[in-house]
Amino acid sequence: MTMLNVGRPTRPEGAVGGAGHTSLGGGRGLLQDEPLIFELGGWDKTGVDLPAADQDASDLGDLVRSAPIGLPGLSEPETMRHYVRLSQKNHAIDLALYPLGSCTMKHNPRLNEKMARLAGFADLHPLAPQSTVQGALALMDRLAHWLKTLTGMPAVALSPKAGAHGELCGLLSIRAAHEANGQGHRRTVLVPTSAHGTNPATAAFVGYSVVEIAQTEDGRVDIADLAAKLSPDVAAIMVTNPNTCGLFEREVIEIGRLTHEAGAYFYCDGANFNAIVGRVRPGDLGVDAMHINLHKTFSTPHGGGGPGAGPVVLSAALAPFAPAPWVVAGEDGFELVEEAEGEAAQAFGRMSAFHGQMGMFVRAYAYMLSHGADGLRQVAEDAVLNANYLKARLSSVMSPAFPEGPCMHEALFDDGWLDGTGVTTLDFAKAMIDEGFHPMTMYFPLVVHGAMLIEPTETEPKQELDRFCEALIALAGAAKAGEVDRFKGAPYLAPMRRLDETLAARKPRLTWRSDDKGVSPAPLAAE
Repeated sequence: MTMLNVGRPTRPEGAVGGAGHTSLGGGRGLLQDEPLIFELGGWDKTGVDLPAADQDASDLGDLVRSAPIGLPGLSEPETMRHYVRLSQKNHAIDLALYPLGSCTMKHNPRLNEKMARLAGFADLHPLAPQSTVQGALALMDRLAHWLKTLTGMPAVALSPKAGAHGELCGLLSIRAAHEANGQGHRRTVLVPTSAHGTNPATAAFVGYSVVEIAQTEDGRVDIADLAAKLSPDVAAIMVTNPNTCGLFEREVIEIGRLTHEAGAYFYCDGANFNAIVGRVRPGDLGVDAMHINLHKTFSTPHGGGGPGAGPVVLSAALAPFAPAPWVVAGEDGFELVEEAEGEAAQAFGRMSAFHGQMGMFVRAYAYMLSHGADGLRQVAEDAVLNANYLKARLSSVMSPAFPEGPCMHEALFDDGWLDGTGVTTLDFAKAMIDEGFHPMTMYFPLVVHGAMLIEPTETEPKQELDRFCEALIALAGAAKAGEVDRFKGAPYLAPMRRLDETLAARKPRLTWRSDDKGVSPAPLAAE
């Protein structure tokens, strides 16, 4: 049985490499077969009873609907079962290791969730009088204190909503500082080749031109190339440390020195802060601005449904230009500085309508309190230990992109070990699904051919790491033994089979259409 016929997967057929046992009803044991909600029927029913409208719609003019709404109607049990069955088709961090490199998909302590749901935090309204939300403001103040303490920076802006939003905040602070110092002509930002894609995108969005910095053979910033490209026109350099190759920039202090000597600012992408939290203070390395993904380093897994939070810590040189609002302690308690006057006279503006993501503030603060200083240090130590354990176990069958020396929080492999097997990085990743694991990050960073980037995080026990390694070692053995069919058709055991990804990208069907359900066909997004 197929779903939509353009680039869409078919339902699984039997076991790996053959027909295998197939159930009569399409289910797989406790995993129930489930069609699209549009295929369930119910076009002439609804799961709720609504009273007839006591007013006509004459005042709506052309806005009155003239055709059926085009949504199926389900009863409450049907609706519940539909979404529960769909949830069984998803991989989850509560099910197994989630090795997405550069994403920090780790266990989320339920204690933090419980704290975020406390009525005093969850039910706040951003327009509530400040006198009625003193507890929330106190928490924001303490969170800001510990973020500054952990980074060695004197100021922090809490309101940015995620990493890229934090980058925008940092670069707007840098632009404001240059303009205030009569250096508005500085319109260039230097970005390493291995940077997160949001770095050059954010710089371009702010209006800067982007110049790429070369990478050395060992995966780090080429200092000579950086020095050659620093000029009176450079506003900032954006460096991720540890970088996207999972390596610590050993010359980071020299990077900062050269950047400051040229009159520019050092922006650090803090997406990988979990690898150094409690062990290294970025402020001591010469960093002027750095965003911190609270939803990665301090609790909620990245991509965990949002919203996120990306506070930005700032050096003394940039602190006066931090965006409003921020929390201060006064004689009558805590209050928010929101107007561009007094100490906020040079603030570049606002990043959002209100004050940031309260739920994420609570989660992060609960995470900090439950770990303590020694626990946060252990977070970094365990993240690095786990990644190096994976690198050590897998290097005998896979080719590490940078074999010399240890990695930081993630182990990076290239596809050199697949040469001559007929198996690609994508094939290998799809076969991992049959083993019960979500694939690692593939083909990123782009500076490594056929990249396979694995981040185990600090929350994985050795037993789970071993289970993961044994699965990859077995798959690597199968690839080298010529079992190409195992990979080219994978996944065989997942709820859905592999897409024809090229066709799906070229001719996507982004809306469901039906000509036989009594519903007007929905237009195709592309044909």
